[in-house]
Amino acid sequence: MRVAVGFDHRGVKLREPVLEALAADGHDAVDLGVESGETRVDYPVKAAEVGSAVVDGRADRGILVCGSGVGASIAACKLKGIRAAICHDAYSAHQGVEHDDMNVLCLGSEIVGPSLARELVRAFLAARFAAEARYLERLEMVEELEARGHG
Repeated sequence: MRVAVGFDHRGVKLREPVLEALAADGHDAVDLGVESGETRVDYPVKAAEVGSAVVDGRADRGILVCGSGVGASIAACKLKGIRAAICHDAYSAHQGVEHDDMNVLCLGSEIVGPSLARELVRAFLAARFAAEARYLERLEMVEELEARGHG
C-alpha cells in the first residue's frame, strides 16, 4: 500500500517510528516531510499535502502527525474526500477504517510514544472497509454532509 505521511514541526518526533512501521510491513511511504523540527511547519500545510496525495491517487491512505493529533485531524477533514480521525488506541485505528472508511490516521507526538505509534499504524493499515449495507449508508450520509457544506 502507498501511504502518504506528513509531520509538522512537533509531529516529527514520531517520524522514525511511523516510517519504520511502514517499511516493516512492506508499505511504500510517500514522504511529504518534515525531516526535522528546526523550522516551524504548521499542520494545515501537511494536512493539505497528505490529503491531496490521497484524493489524487498518489497514495492509498495517509498518516498525519502533529503535537496532539487534533489540529491535523480538523484540518484534514476540511478536504473533500478525506475522512481523518485522531486515534490513540488500536481499536479506533482499525475500527475507523472498517466501519467509517477512514483514509487518514492522525496521531499526536506528545500523546503517544514510538511503540504505540507503530501499533496504531499497523492496525490502521491492516484494516479494510467492511462494505456492508449499514456502513455504506452511513458513508453516503457523511458524503452528503460534505457536499452540502454548512447551513
